[in-house]
Amino acid sequence: MSRIGNRRLTIPEKVEVNITDNVITVKGPKGELSLTFSNLLKVTVEDNEVVVSKIKDTKEANIMSGTTNSNINNMIKGVSEGFTKELEAVGVGYRFAVSGNKITVSAGFSHNVDVQVPSGITVTSPSNTELTISGFDKQKVSEFAANIRKIRKPEPYKGKGIRYKEEHIRRKEGKKAAK
Repeated sequence: MSRIGNRRLTIPEKVEVNITDNVITVKGPKGELSLTFSNLLKVTVEDNEVVVSKIKDTKEANIMSGTTNSNINNMIKGVSEGFTKELEAVGVGYRFAVSGNKITVSAGFSHNVDVQVPSGITVTSPSNTELTISGFDKQKVSEFAANIRKIRKPEPYKGKGIRYKEEHIRRKEGKKAAK
């Protein structure tokens, strides 16, 4: 069984954690995030550490303690350091174009796909085949990166498509020529 719910989370400098009722709010240099946690848990701040404890020792409380602990850890890391996801376009003519609050994706279709960047996310393009998505909310950054990747997933025969940087694509062998 996982013991993630029992770990103590250290609060870094310049990060402020407030708990009122069942809502925890984390403020830092990058932004502010809040989370509503379950009634089965008790979250406290002791000696510059966040502690998640179960009120009752039930299966639901055990599950929620690990989830809540991980979510609070992501909030603390997000407002202090932030999160980034990197995408790359592999294929002839596959490219990204970032202009202000909009990304234009050329991915082998007869038309370009325009994607609006949500608030709280910063998108940069080091080259026309690379895209860096960054922000302080891990869920928003990961979901936006997954939606961009979903435009043209990498295919297993030639490896063309939009993929995460350093992602390994399992390649398949094509059809054999008949003798």
